[in-house]
Amino acid sequence: MQYTTLGRTGLQVSRICLGMMSYGTPDWRDWVLPEDDSRPFIQKAAESGINFFDTANMYSNGMSEEVTGRLLKEVFPQREEYVVATKVFFPWNDKPNMGGLSRKHIMANIDASLKRLDLDYIDLYQIHRWDYHTPIEETMEALHDVVKAGKARYIGASSMWAWQFAKAQTIARENNWTPFVSMQNHYNLVYREEEREMIPLCLDLGVGCIPWSPLARGFLAGNRTREGGGETTRSKSDHLAPKFYYTDVDFETVDRAKGIGERLGKKTAQIALAWMLHKRGISSPIIGATKMHHLEQAIEAVDIELTDEDMTYLEGLYQPRPILGHS
Repeated sequence: MQYTTLGRTGLQVSRICLGMMSYGTPDWRDWVLPEDDSRPFIQKAAESGINFFDTANMYSNGMSEEVTGRLLKEVFPQREEYVVATKVFFPWNDKPNMGGLSRKHIMANIDASLKRLDLDYIDLYQIHRWDYHTPIEETMEALHDVVKAGKARYIGASSMWAWQFAKAQTIARENNWTPFVSMQNHYNLVYREEEREMIPLCLDLGVGCIPWSPLARGFLAGNRTREGGGETTRSKSDHLAPKFYYTDVDFETVDRAKGIGERLGKKTAQIALAWMLHKRGISSPIIGATKMHHLEQAIEAVDIELTDEDMTYLEGLYQPRPILGHS
């Protein structure tokens, strides 16, 4: 495994981050693995050098955090050996104050996440989306207080407009509050709109990017059809992927990745992941794995070398598209 620092921080993370949304309870999503079935994946990740794990308070309605906390303690001898990221924003029900980024919600949920994870602190506490109903000053001050209380070491953000991220960072700087050190954005070989503003902004600010859906919800595995769906449980019940991807150009791009993979003796998904790992500003893509070969292939992708010609060839067909993933 290779390691890098998260942006300009001193926090060292593996080049692959294991997304823990896949582990919790299938009562939440039919493709989610229960705890006993999840254990081998966390064991394999640890044995392979992965030290970075990302979850959220709403995954499996909190069960993902519980599973994450228990399994990481099983496989790592010391707390300092692993980096835990979780998120806050999405509501669990439609009652008042059950979602968003108000001071009330942040303070209640940092404590709830710590309890579920059974940890004294969270390494990276992230806002899951932008809250249009709460002043960003209130959110940034609350997050600063979370850090100063020792409940989180760093804070991060997820999908939003670049101007929103710049505003949040400016407000933090003007008030001597804790700034965001990471951006968890929607980015992959067939969705590259983040290259226009967000990634250049992050490079300028020294913020590390940890993209979600680096394999485009499995589309970049190369096993989807133009009619929709695929071979996995998730692909069969995933109604968003056909809306996000599945254009003719997307399929042609997958074919290019498949061709490079055949030349190098690698899988299509590995080429797509290797492409991302070659991009400036990308610290650690977040991969999901419900089959062991998914995880093994992602780990191997870290060491794949692509030439400048390969990168240009993979990117050559891309066409602009609407912004996706902010809601």
